[in-house]
Order: sequence, then C-alpha cells, then structure tokens
Amino acid sequence: MFTTIRSDHAPEVTAPDGSTVRQLCVLPGVATFARFELAPSQVSHAVSHASVQEVWYVISGGGRMWRHQDGHEEITELEPGVCLTIPLGTRFQFRGGPDGLHVIAITAPPWPDGPDEAQRVHGPW
Repeated sequence: MFTTIRSDHAPEVTAPDGSTVRQLCVLPGVATFARFELAPSQVSHAVSHASVQEVWYVISGGGRMWRHQDGHEEITELEPGVCLTIPLGTRFQFRGGPDGLHVIAITAPPWPDGPDEAQRVHGPW
C-alpha cells in the first residue's frame, strides 16, 4: 500500500542512456521517482523516449543538458537547484562536470519494462 525506500538501498541499474539509475518509488499508472548519476566528465548517449516525459532537479555536481524538439534546440548549464523538463519526443543528451552529476527525477507515466522506450539519436557530444 505504501512505499518507503532509502536511495542507498535501491537497486542500481544502467539506463539506456548510460547513466546510473536508482528507481526509488513508483505510483502505478502515474509516475516513477528516481535518482540519476553520471561520473565526472561522463557523457550519456543521446536518446528520445517513446512514451515517457521527465522532470529533473539537480541535487549536486553539475554538467550540461542538450535538448532538441520541433526545431528548437538548447544547451542548459546544470548546477544544484536547476529544474528542467524533458517533454515527450524530446531528443536529449547530458554530460557530467568535474564533480559528476546527481539528479532526482520524475518519469511520467512510470518507466515501462522493455527495450524500446529509449531510442538512440544523434546528439552534440
């Protein structure tokens, strides 16, 4: 009925973009809450999601985020306190700064099982 989990007790997996992910809590049919990490200077694979959108909040470290959708493109500096969205269909790629990158995020709807959610695309890095 209720879910309670400590981040350091959540299983660690590698996301399709290459980041390290700890899925924390899920509201079935609504959203997943997770923690994403990149090592210092690590660059993710550029991807686009088939069915999920995300809201990210940087908790420590830093880096950069590239987003592209419908002809609009931007690169955002990531640092603690920055919150950003990744709407459905956005192509995106991110990179860790000298101290790595640590983000908490909501994925809506919940991240699906299966290999087809994140499709690799061409990115700037």
